[in-house]
Amino acid sequence: MSIGFLFDLDGTLLNTLEDLADGTNHALASFGYPRRTLEEVRRFVGNGAANLIAQAVPAGRDPAPVLKAFQAYYPAHCRIKTAPYPGVLEALAELRKKYPIAIVSNKPDAAVKPLCAHYFPGIFALGETAGCPRKPDPAMVRKAMEAIGVTDCVYVGDSEVDVLTAKNAGVPCLSVLWGFRDREQIGGSRYCETVDRLVPMLEEMACGK
Repeated sequence: MSIGFLFDLDGTLLNTLEDLADGTNHALASFGYPRRTLEEVRRFVGNGAANLIAQAVPAGRDPAPVLKAFQAYYPAHCRIKTAPYPGVLEALAELRKKYPIAIVSNKPDAAVKPLCAHYFPGIFALGETAGCPRKPDPAMVRKAMEAIGVTDCVYVGDSEVDVLTAKNAGVPCLSVLWGFRDREQIGGSRYCETVDRLVPMLEEMACGK
C-alpha cells in the first residue's frame, strides 16, 4: 500500500483571506452593495466561490451577477496579500522527501493551478471543475490520489468541510488550527495546533495506517 498526503489550500497552506475579502468587496461594490468585514468573509469561505458570494450579497438579491464580477476580478488579484503560512513551505519540502503530496481546493481550478504553480511548484493541484465537484464530494480526493499514484492518504484541512470530505472519502483527517475556523467550528477528531507539529503528526498517522 502506498500512502500520500492531501492538503486543502485556503486556510491550510495559504492565508488567502484578505484577497478573498477584497475580491468579494470589489464585486459587491460593483452593484452598490455594502462591504463585508474580514470576519464575515472568514465565515463565508470554505465551500466554493458561489457559496461565498451567495452569503455576501444582501438578502433577497440575485448573487449570480455578483459571482460573475468576483470571478472576473479575483484570478487577476489573488496574489496581492496572499502568502503561505509561516513554516508551511519548509514542512511541505520535508514531506516531499518521503511522500507524494497533492493539493485539493474548492476554488475554481482556473484559480487553483496558477496559485499553486506560483507558491508550490511541482505539487499536483486540483480545484473545482464541471467534471470534478467541490468538496465535501470525495471525487476531488480520489482524483488527486490517482494522479499522485497512492492507494491511501491522510487529508489535511482547516474546516468542517474538510472533515466531511475526509469522511466521505474514507480517509483520516488532520485538522489544522491556524486557518479560517476554530476547533469548535471544525468538529474534527485530531488537531494540529502549530505548523512545526505538522510533519511529525502526519508521519505518525502514516505509520499507523
